Amino acid sequence: MERIADWWDGFELWVAGLPFIPQFLVVLVGMVPISFGIAYLIDRTLHVAAGALGRDEDSDHETGSEVG
Repeated sequence: MERIADWWDGFELWVAGLPFIPQFLVVLVGMVPISFGIAYLIDRTLHVAAGALGRDEDSDHETGSEVG
């Protein structure tokens, strides 16, 4: 675990030492896919939870009850 922490510290120092534009691009390239991945996992988790509680759109169509 210490090797990972040392690698991460070195990476942080490398990014912090870059000029602004390359620093921005490195963070953007890393954060956009991670953010989309986290958003997708949250969406899937909520979809499964809503389905388990019978509160998703699919269960409304199956039972014939529509809101609105």
